[in-house]
Amino acid sequence: MSARTFKTDESVDFVVVGSGAAGGVIARELSVAGFSVVVLEQGPRLNATDFEHDELKYTFLHGITNDPVASPQTFRRSAADTAKQGNGVMNPLVYARIVGGSSTHFTANYWRFHEIDFNERSVLGGIAGTAFADWPISYRDLEPYYTQVEWDIGVSGLEGSSPFDPPRSKPYPMPPLPVKSSGVLLERGARKLGLHPFPAPMAIVSKPYRGRPACVNCGFCMGFGCEVMAKSSVLYTMIPEAEATGRCEVRSRSYVFRVESDPQGRATGVHYFDSEKRAHFQKARAVVVSANGAETPRLLLNSTSARFPHGLANSSGMVGKHLMFNQQTAVHAVFEHELNEYKSVQVTRVVHDFYNSDPRHGFYGGGGIDARIGRQPIGWALASGGDLPTWGQALKARMEAFPRSMVAAGHATSLPLETNNVSLDPTLKDAWGIPALRITMTHGSNEAAMMEDAAVAAAEMLEAGGAKNIRINTEVQEPGMAIHEVGTARMGNDPKKSVLNAWNQTHDVKNLFVTDGSCFVSSACQNPTLTMMAITVRACDHLIERFKRNEV
Repeated sequence: MSARTFKTDESVDFVVVGSGAAGGVIARELSVAGFSVVVLEQGPRLNATDFEHDELKYTFLHGITNDPVASPQTFRRSAADTAKQGNGVMNPLVYARIVGGSSTHFTANYWRFHEIDFNERSVLGGIAGTAFADWPISYRDLEPYYTQVEWDIGVSGLEGSSPFDPPRSKPYPMPPLPVKSSGVLLERGARKLGLHPFPAPMAIVSKPYRGRPACVNCGFCMGFGCEVMAKSSVLYTMIPEAEATGRCEVRSRSYVFRVESDPQGRATGVHYFDSEKRAHFQKARAVVVSANGAETPRLLLNSTSARFPHGLANSSGMVGKHLMFNQQTAVHAVFEHELNEYKSVQVTRVVHDFYNSDPRHGFYGGGGIDARIGRQPIGWALASGGDLPTWGQALKARMEAFPRSMVAAGHATSLPLETNNVSLDPTLKDAWGIPALRITMTHGSNEAAMMEDAAVAAAEMLEAGGAKNIRINTEVQEPGMAIHEVGTARMGNDPKKSVLNAWNQTHDVKNLFVTDGSCFVSSACQNPTLTMMAITVRACDHLIERFKRNEV
């Protein structure tokens, strides 16, 4: 069957806002279960043949990401500061605006969360000044759904290769991708130090899988769409399966700006602009918001009414609060011989010996370290921080050493603070006249100590691996200038302290669901996409049963 087209005045079972990792899962799960689904995506729809190896266009000219001119944002470090708009070149928060969402341009690191990530509060105790809390679900609850996602989309990896991995009910569907130079060198250095490197789980297929070809090692993964469909984006996996049911329409260039609700507090559908900025209303029996950890709270906050004067589903006041990111640091190393890291995928080896938080270090948080290329040449030249050169002969030498260079990247946690949040800017509006996103974010000494520790550990591995020149950047990433935004509509059992229940249903509006990274209670220390997708499949199981019993 072919994809269906619904009329704008035709009521559907579900309208889904966003077509990224979570939205793509929702579309597939619900349409396969027999429901009518309309997915609304602000960006365009591109096919594999439309993607390009154009670093300037994709990294600096917003080829498939949010445009800071049409969709500006403001940033401030605290509520006492005046939020300021960027320079029009790059927003504080950058994410894909395209059918498939950020699953089209992600690096494709696909670690599972560990058991500790769901119950850190019980294990470690409280952390003063934070909203540190256990999740209302456990790793055991989520494990079957991790497995389902890995097999549905295609993840390459090696079961049992890390002694720190949580239990699995099934191995990966295919072997890991071939190791490349950076992986060999990180592994060599890590093993000399008694550590346990292992093949990186990647959402990139290492062999032909379900009609898609294996990776061709082009090197353009991070920030680029995959031209051969080897990257396991929902653009190539979930969405085509949803459309094949004949019950799902993916409506691109459709910007949702408001979720409508009736006086009884039920969602009735969404208002959106089409590509010509004409307003429409899509009726639905239930609404699922999967716009990402920044745009989802922005939409809810903009959906005010007499019943919800502070934003839809926001009786707790928690919508937009507890903004978190995965902290990242980079250690650049030069070796004697060419590595040619610009070929193949970003990552082939990971170290998780530092994953768990260790209070003896004097800070909260743990994480992983992986070996990678880092940025393409333009981004490499512009990279700054720590003692990286930015001018003159030192920069020239660093650029000439690009083929002999690699990065060891640290990935770590972010504390949930109510003062770190997204809200609506009171004065600035986007090109559609909707209040712009305002980010309020700052990090403290905990993050600084954690990132310095990660950088030092990475540098030790690189030195043991034979690096001739190591440059360490221990600076905490500029608050706001980050990826993997999560936590802004958190799950919880107490409606006064959370936005969603354990099934991603809003406490306030029974037919409104949020399934993206907004639901996270803690950030953990890795790409959140696999966990986001597993949570979404789990929520769908519950939602389908409730919907069939007419309880939603």
